[in-house]
Amino acid sequence: MQIKYLPTGLDGVTIIEPGYAEDNRGWFSQLAVMADFRERVAPVEFLLENESFSRYGVVRGLHYQLPPYAQGKLVRAVTGRILDVAVDVRRGSPTYGQYISVELSEANRRMLYVPRGFAHGFSVLSQNARVCYKCDNIYAPEAEVGIKFDDPAIGIDWQIPVEKIITSAKDAAAPPLAEAEAFDYGQRLY
Repeated sequence: MQIKYLPTGLDGVTIIEPGYAEDNRGWFSQLAVMADFRERVAPVEFLLENESFSRYGVVRGLHYQLPPYAQGKLVRAVTGRILDVAVDVRRGSPTYGQYISVELSEANRRMLYVPRGFAHGFSVLSQNARVCYKCDNIYAPEAEVGIKFDDPAIGIDWQIPVEKIITSAKDAAAPPLAEAEAFDYGQRLY
């Protein structure tokens, strides 16, 4: 049983496919071997674990925290299906403003690591979804910022019809990427 680490087109954003075995008793999955994770993905220690429950059409994000409270997140859908999104918010980066989207689901068992310097969000594609994410820094409301989830400059296809999207007032009022606080490319975040 081996965990697979799949790089994406965004530096540091990594898809993780847990090791998995199934037999007549059920199944077993190895989610993380932290020494391996630190060596192959990021040198982090997770300090906080969150869980959310959301219904179809919910879009959460795009969120991130500024230094010294920047966070990397390891995200997985425990139940249901989500479209998980990471956006590069490091000004000067060759991929600044670009995003990656990955379906995470109970069935595919995939996880997405979103490093510091990236905004994170997700949409719920199933009737409902329970999402868990580990963070490598504490939650600090004074450092939390966001980007408007439907910023046309980014152009994320959340795979939800516009009229069915449900979001918070805070997320709907977030600024576009061009006006948002950002990281500087090359800034030491770890």
